[in-house]
Amino acid sequence: MNALDLPLIVEPATLEGLLGTPHLLIVDMTKPATYAQLHIPGAVFLDYGQIIAMRKPVMGLLPTPAQLEKCFSDLGIDESVHVVAYDDEGGGKAGRLLWTLEAMGHPHCSLLNGGLHAWANEGHPVEQTPNTPNPKPFTAHPSNVPVADAEYIMQHLETKTLALLDARTPDEYNGNKRYAERGGHIPGAVNMDWMLALDRQRNLRLKDAAELEQMLNTLGITKEQQVVTYCHTHHRSSLTYVMLKSLGFPNIKGYPGSWSDWGNRQDTPIT
Repeated sequence: MNALDLPLIVEPATLEGLLGTPHLLIVDMTKPATYAQLHIPGAVFLDYGQIIAMRKPVMGLLPTPAQLEKCFSDLGIDESVHVVAYDDEGGGKAGRLLWTLEAMGHPHCSLLNGGLHAWANEGHPVEQTPNTPNPKPFTAHPSNVPVADAEYIMQHLETKTLALLDARTPDEYNGNKRYAERGGHIPGAVNMDWMLALDRQRNLRLKDAAELEQMLNTLGITKEQQVVTYCHTHHRSSLTYVMLKSLGFPNIKGYPGSWSDWGNRQDTPIT
């Protein structure tokens, strides 16, 4: 079984000390050209398109368990493996991988705080040689615990314990920018642009817990609620999901498809 006991958010210095450790798999979710240029030693590349599905105009859906089993098996993940994921855009892609692994019943995963920005800018070792994954048998145990869909949200819209956290830009939230048939937001949702969680002075790490909790508190988001995060496809809001989890929020879900689903339906209420 997994012998690594890593926190959900891992610092670059901690990860550097673990390079080459058995049962550790570092997954790079940058662009292919970036991976070819530099990556963390030992990291295997995963294209973001492998972990999302689409039924246009709805994007960012969960692939089937069978599709994800093949993807994760090919990547070299089994129940003994602890995944540390990173990207070069603030953690959205890497966060989506963590959320997807959780939805498939694999809890052993962490986000590299600051991703490639923090790693490279702070002088940690990099390499250019691509790493070939060592396939392992991944068995999916799908769980709805981290997953919300439109039906779930509509069922609970009037519930006082439900909180909706919209991770899009303010212009998307208020309907000034529209990327679906209808613009606006889910009734009752509060807006926290996903980038507000990141500290630009510290290489796109998550801001300190106290500062993040203060921001959420101001928005009325508390640990007593069932919090659902969404954006346009559940890419940006995956990082929001991981952020909430790192703060100890016990009841959180992500909405795959997000606004590309909600805003393109005719049976969903909109504010």
